[in-house]
Parts: sequence; structure tokens; C-alpha cells
Amino acid sequence: MDIKKILITDEVSDKIVQGLRAADLQVDLASDITPQRILSIIQNYDAVLIRSRTTITRQIIEAGKNLKLIARAGVGVDNVDIEAATERSVLVINAPNGNTVSACELTCAHILSISRNMYQATKSLKDGVWNRKDFVGVEVAQKTLGIIGLGRIGREVGKRMKAFEMEVIGYDPVTPKSLVEPLGIEFVSLEEIWKRSDCITIHVPLIPETKHLINKETIEKCKDGVMIVNCARGGIVDEQALLNGLISRKVHAAALDVFEEEPPMNEELLRNPYLNPTPHLGASTKDGQRRVGEEIVDEIIKLTKGEKIPGAVNANRLIIPFLK
Repeated sequence: MDIKKILITDEVSDKIVQGLRAADLQVDLASDITPQRILSIIQNYDAVLIRSRTTITRQIIEAGKNLKLIARAGVGVDNVDIEAATERSVLVINAPNGNTVSACELTCAHILSISRNMYQATKSLKDGVWNRKDFVGVEVAQKTLGIIGLGRIGREVGKRMKAFEMEVIGYDPVTPKSLVEPLGIEFVSLEEIWKRSDCITIHVPLIPETKHLINKETIEKCKDGVMIVNCARGGIVDEQALLNGLISRKVHAAALDVFEEEPPMNEELLRNPYLNPTPHLGASTKDGQRRVGEEIVDEIIKLTKGEKIPGAVNANRLIIPFLK
């Protein structure tokens, strides 16, 4: 693939920039660039590298007359119009492995935190109150964890929470049982997830089929006192339905790392004492960022040499002679 000029529109580690420049690629940094500005200059670049802030729309792709590559330094590519890229023969790649452990560990931390009321107890103590009786929690041992989405992150969460003696069940319409059952995760239907889970964690992309997957109707199907964790994508959980569940105590507690609008504007939800919110920290570890940087740089360099890569999102829909 003939790539010479790369535009980076989000903040990335210095090692990404250094690695690309070491491969004799021209790299222009514009981490605070507006969509309008991208539109006006994208025709000058062969590739654009993004994280989660920038959305690559059909309009941007069509304006990129020389655009050959969209690289996402991370896993999710729901901020890229894959259909438009494919139509224009623009390859979309990501770094599918780099952030897996980071997102997994944050999920596990949230599961443990909401089971023991750690967020609320910490805030109370910092406010000068010594109060134990109001923060009695539950053990996760012998409880059932329902995982929706058994890709890399979902499976890693299951492996770790098995070590806490949780019964782990999971649903995924794509991942084969052969990857799941050896981990001790029981493959079940979505209806079984609602019915049996003491805690539900979500690890699926935001697509039309998963929009508001957690909603008023599905919450009503759950056990009383269910706990809900979303470190995947905002919009998979209907935030108003979740708030109503927290208020009624149908939902014992919830943890959200992602929101329908970021920064979140639903102040009533944020103020609810049974919500543990974090500001989209899933990939925010030094280790994860280092691995993502190494992975995406390695993929781009391999593409310039015509080699195959693991993170080619839409390669199977393109005729790409340069992928040997």
C-alpha cells in the first residue's frame, strides 16, 4: 500500500508518532482538529489515524480523494463509516488486542466495587462520616455473572471472575462455543442472561441491534437487585430506564464507563447514589496505550510492505491486491 502522509486527529502516545516517522512516513498531528477542518485537508493525506474522539463520516471519506487507510488506535470502529470506506476501497484497521486487558480489568474492578458499595463508602468517609451500617455489600462468590458479548474482552472478564468463584454464563450470537466452554463459561440464550444473572456486564459493539439492549423491558425480566456494568459503548444501556431501575431498587447498583452522550449530561443519573460512573477509562492505562501504539504502528508498516495484518476490519469486503 502506497502510504506517505498520515494525519493523526486524536491524542496518541509519542511512540506511535516516533514509530511511524522512523518508517519514513510524514506524520501531521492535529489532536484538537474540528470535523470541518478535517474535511478541508483530508484530500492531502493517504491515511488518517484516530482514537475515539474523531468520527470519520461518509462526507470525510468522500472528500479524501487520496485516502487509502483509516487506522483506529483501539478496538471499536463504530466511529468510522465502514460502509462508506468499503465503497471507496478505503481499508479500515484497528488494534484488536492492545486494550483487552485494560478494559477487562476496569470491568472486574467495577463488578467488585458495586458489590461492596466502595464508591459510596469512600465518598462518605471523605465527607467526614464514619458509617459502616449503610454500606453493607454482597459477596460475588457463588453469584451468577452474565456476560453479553464473548469476544476477547468478555472472555477475559469471565476467566478472571471465575477466580472469584462466580458462576459465569454468557451470550454471543457470533463467537463459537469452542472458544467459550473450555473457559468454564456456560453458553446460554439472552433470555437466560436476564433470568439468571446477579450481575450483567456488556461487551458488544454499538450497532442498531444493540442500541438500548438494556431497557425497561429487559430490566423487568432481571432478578430483583441485579447489578449492571457497561464498559463497552454508550447507548447500549437506555440511561433513563437504568435510572428508573436504580430509583425503584430493581437495579441494586450500576457502573457506567461509557455514556450515550460524552461528557454525560444526565445530571440526575450521575447524582444517583447507586451509580458508579467513570469517564470512559476502559483503554486508559499506560500499558494498554503502549500495546495499542506498538500494534497499530506495526500494522501500518506491514501494510506499506504489502503484508497481511490481523486488524483489517473490512479487508474481506475489498479486493486488495497488496495484501499478500
